[in-house]
Amino acid sequence: MPDLFLCHFAGLQYTEHYWSLSPDARQQRADNLSAELQAGLPNHALYQVFPARSETDLFLWSSFLVTAPDQSAGIFETIARLLNAHRADLRPTHFYWGFTRPSDYSKAKSSQEIDPLSSEHKKYLIVYPFSKTADWYRFGRDARQGMMNEHIRIGHQYPQISQLLLYSTGLQDQEFIVAYETDDLSAFSALVSELRTSDARPYTLSDTPIYTAVYHPTQDTLTLFI
Repeated sequence: MPDLFLCHFAGLQYTEHYWSLSPDARQQRADNLSAELQAGLPNHALYQVFPARSETDLFLWSSFLVTAPDQSAGIFETIARLLNAHRADLRPTHFYWGFTRPSDYSKAKSSQEIDPLSSEHKKYLIVYPFSKTADWYRFGRDARQGMMNEHIRIGHQYPQISQLLLYSTGLQDQEFIVAYETDDLSAFSALVSELRTSDARPYTLSDTPIYTAVYHPTQDTLTLFI
């Protein structure tokens, strides 16, 4: 059995209270948060979003290996305790989460698949929720496989772009969360443009909002907002 992971993405915005503090006080808050993230979320990455979006400053990606059905509750408790301690300074804007599982359309593990526990990250992260239309699920398995084969072929033309697909059907409003890592945003935009010409595109119900974020080590990300 392949490992099962729960990945959680949190969009966060600094509050007016935080910006009213002195630079020294903001530095202390940043140092405290950095230490708490390192201790409480061993497998995390903290990204800069602002000024790519106006309502979100930071994007926190946390990953957890799940070995028991009741473990998710403990994961949510860990994240809640950590973030609630900083609610005066950081307001949540979005939460996305889901589970990994083997692809329904590709038996072999792709070399472009992101390892949720990797400490190595490309410069940019793009994350968005995704849902298919009801008509998509009315197709037979072979018809869906044929359209997804085209989708996979297009993705393989961009080997420098890595992907993580999370399943959240029945758990959040969307069915999937898609996360990409790349060092070239223009190449990613070209990939998406090509994917939108594929036969599967008309069966996309929703794929927004899109978050584009920039990776730095945790302390460096926080320092941007002192």
